Amino acid sequence: MFRKVLVANRGEIACRVIRACREMGIRTVAIYSKADRDSLHRLMADEAVCVGEGPNGDSYLNLGNVLMAVQISGAEAVHPGYGYFSERAHFAQALQSIGAKFIGPPPSAIEAMGDKAAAKRAAKAAGCPVVPGSEDPIPDEATALRVAHKIGYPVLLKAVAGGGGRGIRRVEDPSELPGLFRMAAAEAKASFGSGELLVEKCVVAPRHVEIQILADEHGNVVHLGERECSVQNLRHQKILEEAPYAAMTDRLRRRMGEAAVAVAKAVGYQNAGTVEFLVDASGHFYFLEMNTRLQVEHPVTEAVTGIDVVQQMLRIAAGEPLPFRQKDVRIHGHAIEARITAQDPERDFAPSTGRIERWIQPGGLGVRVDTHVYAGFEVAPYYDPMIAKLIVSAEDRPAAVRRLRAALHDFHVDGIATNIPFLRKLVEHPQYEEGAVDTSFVARFLGETEDAR
Repeated sequence: MFRKVLVANRGEIACRVIRACREMGIRTVAIYSKADRDSLHRLMADEAVCVGEGPNGDSYLNLGNVLMAVQISGAEAVHPGYGYFSERAHFAQALQSIGAKFIGPPPSAIEAMGDKAAAKRAAKAAGCPVVPGSEDPIPDEATALRVAHKIGYPVLLKAVAGGGGRGIRRVEDPSELPGLFRMAAAEAKASFGSGELLVEKCVVAPRHVEIQILADEHGNVVHLGERECSVQNLRHQKILEEAPYAAMTDRLRRRMGEAAVAVAKAVGYQNAGTVEFLVDASGHFYFLEMNTRLQVEHPVTEAVTGIDVVQQMLRIAAGEPLPFRQKDVRIHGHAIEARITAQDPERDFAPSTGRIERWIQPGGLGVRVDTHVYAGFEVAPYYDPMIAKLIVSAEDRPAAVRRLRAALHDFHVDGIATNIPFLRKLVEHPQYEEGAVDTSFVARFLGETEDAR
């Protein structure tokens, strides 16, 4: 096992990885920007190295500075968390060149799944159902119009690179396509360095269901069941996630799990990853993408399986075989995660920055809060607005929903605006209570809220 691990990230996920390492007796190194000098992840680690000024490009995404931190700290391995360098094959390769282990998949798997066109081809070759549409990047608007006409509207324009809901536009008819094509391409170029797009059939009112994968270096691949992530904002970014999927059947879980494992094996996958699917009203599922990293929502899988995903990542990277097989994985109870963000619901969810004057977080049985902030912490303008994750678990979904409502009621933050008031209303909605949601649920909810004003 590693003696020292550098965490190439910030915020709650850096704290999460540091805690996992501490339980395993592994020393940790935090990297931090000058704006994050008081962040909890820097204070928790055994060592800390400043990698630059506040903006990401000057610090957390400054490759030279991060690699220098690995070298001067003597870290044997690097955990990238999510975002930043977690899905950058060149980062994994750079670590190899300086003799450090990347705690994640091989660069070849990152490259294969990071390109959505290549990922779709790999999934199809592995026998996994895929959404009808282009398999290669669309070169121009005219080609996009021809493909859309062939598969039928509505369609989605999707960035070939990246994720996180960026570079995606829904097109209802041909008149909209040219303008939306240019917008999606520009956003994809700004976010991922590539403006290439795919055109796919839009699955109407789907549910977003993903399968957590673990794969060791000895050829063993298992899945840890599913998570539902259908509650998303208007930019396709997740708000609430839960495990298991409320409408799941044993047969569907087996089929989706087998498909996810097949995709992972097809690209020689190792370590933790997530295969994402769209599920339509008839229960048919389609490959969406594979995230070659730890997911934000991994805690709900941990809650229902009892398996520490981060510790398994560390063990796999150290060359250990998985200590269980598929038949050993059992799902118990229900868990829900709510993303707490520094955003103002009254100002169209604009980012909110400044000093947190009061921070009172919920607790009790079945309540977990992952965060890097506290009363007195200064929320800087440079980073993702997520400041905490609230995870609740209970014996079944109705009990988990009740516990989530109570926990949100007990969560109080002053000094900055947060989405907590919005979440309180969202989880009181009868449709959410019944588990009858799809990816358009939040849009309908916001429409109802606007109409009620």
